[in-house]
Amino acid sequence: MSHQRFDIVVIGSGPGGEGAAMQASKLGKSVAVVERDPPIGGGCTHKGTIPSKALRNAIFQATTVFNNKLFRDAGISTIPDFPDLRRTASSVIEKQVDMRTSFYERNDVEVIRGHASFSDANTVIVTDELGGKRTVSAANFVIASGSRPYRPHDIDFNHGRVFDSDTILGLTHTPKSITIYGAGVIGCEYATMFRNIGCKVNLVNTREQLLEFLDDEICDALSYHLRDRGVLIRNREDYESVEAVDDGVILHLKSGKQIKTDILFWAAGRTGNSDHMGLEELGIEVNRRGQVGINEHFQTNVPSIYAVGDVIGPPSLASAAYVQGRYAAHHMILGTCETALIQEIPTGIYTSPEISSLGKTERELTETGVPYEVGHSMFKSLARAQITGQTVGMLKILFHRETLELLGIHCFGANASEIIHIGQAIMSQPGEHNTLMYFVNSTFNYPTMAEAYRVAALNGLNRLF
Repeated sequence: MSHQRFDIVVIGSGPGGEGAAMQASKLGKSVAVVERDPPIGGGCTHKGTIPSKALRNAIFQATTVFNNKLFRDAGISTIPDFPDLRRTASSVIEKQVDMRTSFYERNDVEVIRGHASFSDANTVIVTDELGGKRTVSAANFVIASGSRPYRPHDIDFNHGRVFDSDTILGLTHTPKSITIYGAGVIGCEYATMFRNIGCKVNLVNTREQLLEFLDDEICDALSYHLRDRGVLIRNREDYESVEAVDDGVILHLKSGKQIKTDILFWAAGRTGNSDHMGLEELGIEVNRRGQVGINEHFQTNVPSIYAVGDVIGPPSLASAAYVQGRYAAHHMILGTCETALIQEIPTGIYTSPEISSLGKTERELTETGVPYEVGHSMFKSLARAQITGQTVGMLKILFHRETLELLGIHCFGANASEIIHIGQAIMSQPGEHNTLMYFVNSTFNYPTMAEAYRVAALNGLNRLF
């Protein structure tokens, strides 16, 4: 059995693994990445973020054409079938793989193919797809193995009408109806996509409201918009059983309801990819959902082993995983790292339209007794939104009544995930530079969506007097 030695070995080549590997290499360490799947990029590139967002964009383009009277008059009357829309993502994935592969090559990071399992705190055995084994040792390891959809044992995911987020992209037709069980980020994103291509959508939510971690007003806006588009939302429901039959799937709920649709999309929870890695034998804490326990520096209870990304649980964002990987590598090499790197990470949710948020919600500020005020800008009043026809949504700024410090920014509407970064730049400024007055005193291009910041800031100031 061959034996290789490195300073740092990273397990997984998704965003978390890439961030750790690149940072460690930049700091002069010899680095290897172990990846069990043939292509580089992890679930983010091949099953999650990239393909789903490429699909979303293809649907947006198709529906934009379909809803335009000019094209309807020209005889364009049908939206492409689901597989045709899905195929547009293939070229994007190929470009991402080529680009990310070049990162490892340029930074002299060796990529080792196979599944890694720890034999001790400084050694892993890597088994390739043909059963070949090699030993790889390092002073430090970063576990960035990601996650997969949680699959209850009583549901037959091999049935042709039952899907999860890993398999839904292989759907071979456009269903007439779909039940989505689980109204988290993935469930809500796919609910808008399937509704936009004409499917009847049942969105079953186990909680009180959609995406409860968001500001209440944004939750309400999303719920209203989904219902206005024809999505049937069922809150506070839990499944009893799933009955897959020849012509559909029947979801039996504990409330006694039965929902039959062409297909079922299970979107309730994720499981960390921590199994068969020898973690428990090392005494590393792993919970029932496969998530690895870490401290504030992403260090497990074995000091030489760190963990980042989806395998440690929320926030389960590609952007968060990348900076966590950078932080972990910096900390293990230098013993410290600037905590600002992992603080105030914006949330981006790619429903149609998008949602993005940063900082505190009204609920959190109220519970902690912070005297805040609210500034609103409704997109329907912005010239740019009127020109593009994307008038659904708002920008909401929360700020301190006395100091005018920015406390939270919440956006629902077109380009929300881009717009949020303007506010992020100001919120990250120290002391008196982080105030509402920046937006009041700045000149924004007209017409733009960014102008919403000036409108919201003036709206908030007017509430003080």
